[in-house]
Amino acid sequence: MPTSREQAQAEHDHHHHHPTILHRGGLGDDGDGGGGSDSRQVWVPGPVIVGAGPSGLATAACLKARGVPSLVLEKDSCVAASWRHRTYERLRLHLPRCFCELPLAPFPPGTPPYPTRDQFIAYLDDYARAFGIEPRLGARVRRAAYDAAIGFWRVTVDEDAGGDGGATVASTEFLSRWLVVATGENAEPAWPEGVEGMDGYRGVAMHTSSYKKGDEFRGKNVLVVGCGNSGMEVSLDLCNNGAKASMVVRDKIHVLPREILGISTFGLSVFLLRWLPIRQVDSLLLFFTRLILGDTEKYGLPRPKIGPLQIKSSTGKTPVLDIGALRKIKTREIKVVPAIQRFTENGVEFIDGHREDFDAVIFATGYKSNVPSWLKEEELFSHFDGFPRKPFPHSWRGKNGLYAAGFTKKGLMGTSYDALRIAGDIADQWTETFASPTATNRSSDHGA
Repeated sequence: MPTSREQAQAEHDHHHHHPTILHRGGLGDDGDGGGGSDSRQVWVPGPVIVGAGPSGLATAACLKARGVPSLVLEKDSCVAASWRHRTYERLRLHLPRCFCELPLAPFPPGTPPYPTRDQFIAYLDDYARAFGIEPRLGARVRRAAYDAAIGFWRVTVDEDAGGDGGATVASTEFLSRWLVVATGENAEPAWPEGVEGMDGYRGVAMHTSSYKKGDEFRGKNVLVVGCGNSGMEVSLDLCNNGAKASMVVRDKIHVLPREILGISTFGLSVFLLRWLPIRQVDSLLLFFTRLILGDTEKYGLPRPKIGPLQIKSSTGKTPVLDIGALRKIKTREIKVVPAIQRFTENGVEFIDGHREDFDAVIFATGYKSNVPSWLKEEELFSHFDGFPRKPFPHSWRGKNGLYAAGFTKKGLMGTSYDALRIAGDIADQWTETFASPTATNRSSDHGA
């Protein structure tokens, strides 16, 4: 805990917007098994932002535009690591350019209507440079908890030299009045649990987060578990690269065309929702979808009774936007199979009783939040799924200077909404805090 003398020095350094080292220790001095060769305690004048993906970058940029500095912590060796490492994936909803932009900076001239993954990554790199955002890379947050005695968040970070999860070379505790959680909805791969015989399967088993390209499976019999956007894209890529692809369809799903009447389906939905109830918009989308794609149930893809936008609004589950997989399903080049009963040594047994051998199984089973593993907090975030307990648009702010950025289940538009509101809220406190010496402890009193 900092002394009053150190507090006074830190308050002075606040005006210069620089973190201040309050304490430096030796090996093991962090006291909780971090194993680092060095430990420090650092006072941060502005908010600590955990995560340097789109949400973290957008929040840092909006804060900077309001005159508030921030410290961005990123466990990987680069910004937007999940977008770079998941090399097969395109933009999740194949969104038009206007729905992919972060606050305060449009895409550069000449960007196509539907940016590719590489173009989006380049946009994020340019975005970080334009706003002078320099995340602390290779900094994995081990623990974050609010210390009511001093009115600050204590964020314990293990740092490695390469940002690749290697040996810890330093352990640092950052102290800040504000903590912004921006690790995202898709921080870690989600694997299926409780599937019989999975450990005994001898073939290749991987998650889509590790999938690179279908050519390494040429001539192979591959099972894709999951029929969302990831499952459809991987199945299509496998098929286009000479693999024999089968796709598990357990649930009813909505498959929509990427465009309707030359307009992006997503953009059309947003426009129609300004004028019509969600049920009517769903009816229109499904009417045009039937005209364009036909009856998907004939090909083993039954639709839910509830419309795609209603499902998205209530559960966050995104409808599939078809980019070519449906044509392969119609021609049986991609085989639709039922749910898995159990794994065998060489393949699987399906719930209808038939067995089939597979050289590889790729799990397109989505991603999950990692917040419960490091954030010690009970009110804003649920420990069940790592998402804010309150739905959008009330999910961005908690108590004691805690914020959530990018957990809206509404993609990059939700990210922009969160970033602007978080920056505005902290900027108001920042102005108040430094307007007079007597206001230094007020920021910790802001609630939800």
